[in-house]
Amino acid sequence: MTRGDAKDPLVVLLHGRGSRESEIISLADALPSGLSYAAVRAPIAEHGGFAWFANRGIGRPVPASLRATMDWFREWLDEVSPSGRPVLLVGFSGGAAFAGGLLLDDPARFAGAAILYGTLPFEAGVPTDPARLAGVPVFVAHGTHDQVIPRDLLDRTWHYLTVESGAPAIARQDPVGHGIASDALAALAGWLVERADFLTRRSPAVPEPAQWEGLPDGLPSRTGSRPEVSTTIPQQQLTDNAPSELQEKLFARLSTLRDVHSRQSAISVPGARGFMLAAPRSGPAEAFLVPQAGEFAHLHPEFDGSLHVALPVHLAAEAIRHGWAVAHPLAGVRLTPGMVLVYGPRDDAEVDVVSAIVATSHAWATGEASQAAG
Repeated sequence: MTRGDAKDPLVVLLHGRGSRESEIISLADALPSGLSYAAVRAPIAEHGGFAWFANRGIGRPVPASLRATMDWFREWLDEVSPSGRPVLLVGFSGGAAFAGGLLLDDPARFAGAAILYGTLPFEAGVPTDPARLAGVPVFVAHGTHDQVIPRDLLDRTWHYLTVESGAPAIARQDPVGHGIASDALAALAGWLVERADFLTRRSPAVPEPAQWEGLPDGLPSRTGSRPEVSTTIPQQQLTDNAPSELQEKLFARLSTLRDVHSRQSAISVPGARGFMLAAPRSGPAEAFLVPQAGEFAHLHPEFDGSLHVALPVHLAAEAIRHGWAVAHPLAGVRLTPGMVLVYGPRDDAEVDVVSAIVATSHAWATGEASQAAG
């Protein structure tokens, strides 16, 4: 079942076990106009693609049947929405597992996905490697009192999507059971509007840095576990923060980048020191956190010590994959798609690496980077 104009971005609604497409299409009444909606009877459930948890009513996808149903869905999608038209997936419960499987299987085909009160199809034959979803925004909603989806799978899904996947993730937990909270539905509507608007305004492909500035051997892997980072706005590093003297050493080094001046960030919390380029600027708008201000990075206040940096998506994915960064929740929704939070340095060697990451952002913003095709 479909609603809307065939030229609008397409939102595909995938329901859970026991529902019908005629029921979930009614969700479109609470979602924004200006988008097209299609409701599909979740093929993973319809074609027997679940091995069901006893007394749970929710299942774990079987690899062979998941592959078959994803192939079936892609054939349908390619007929109703040729490549080039943005497609956003919204899956509830069992439909969330199917939406997650589709997204993980081919991230480039989809403009984003909402995973509502469900789990990703772990161990079902789809890739879940680090930074798999870099540059692809996701919306995640869970109920803290959900008695249908096993808590360990909810927690694993939450961690992967908000940390390891590289996806810019808006994530929320509401005090409800296995049902969509009204506040979550309102937030989803806002997210869909902003993502669709961003897609209509996106720039043509632009040249991007081919390598990291000052790191001839490439980006090394960060040692140790990742620090905790908030999943809310403002995004902040919460643990394993950089010593204040290293923050100042980093700031001093970044202040020497050519044509850079520093002042209060135009986008961040009070006390955040922005790194700005004066006009005219040669780099593309995507190379800036705030294009109007020429701000390509900023250093958070002492209690935090992390940075926000604008990077090309492929380098943002590499920084996430090597443990140096996590995606900003609004990257590709309100902000440049490759915006990441870079963890504050814990020693002099990490000052060198973090400086190189920011220098790469600076080179992109000035138009002086070694270029690769965008």
